[in-house]
Amino acid sequence: MANAASGMAVHDDCKLKFLELKAKRTYRFIVYKIEEKQKQVVVEKLGEPGQSHDDFAASLPADECRYAIFDFDFVTAENCQKSKIFFVAWSPDTAKVRSKMIYASSKDRFKRELDGIQVELQATDPTEMDLDIFKSRVN
Repeated sequence: MANAASGMAVHDDCKLKFLELKAKRTYRFIVYKIEEKQKQVVVEKLGEPGQSHDDFAASLPADECRYAIFDFDFVTAENCQKSKIFFVAWSPDTAKVRSKMIYASSKDRFKRELDGIQVELQATDPTEMDLDIFKSRVN
């Protein structure tokens, strides 16, 4: 279960909640954190379907790294309602260097556990994941 490169395991709940978001749209977003003591990625917060992008952005700590999934709804130029599942690697400039390194080294393995991610976003400050960035990445 643990990854030799980073030593981080992925808690089963991480995959289960992602599958619920993907298949049933049970959540708008999921925020994951690495529990260093247990050496595993765990679910930190679940966003209700009615919550917005602002709620999602507010759920990410200003000075700690996180992984997140956001189910982004949009309307195409042809007026079709669609959604894309975004993976956000949140690594603020103010986070500790050790934390940034652990999140960076564990990211690819963690992403492989979540089958169905359509767009990846790397963000170091809130402007790098504002709503316009999401809109620009779906086309």
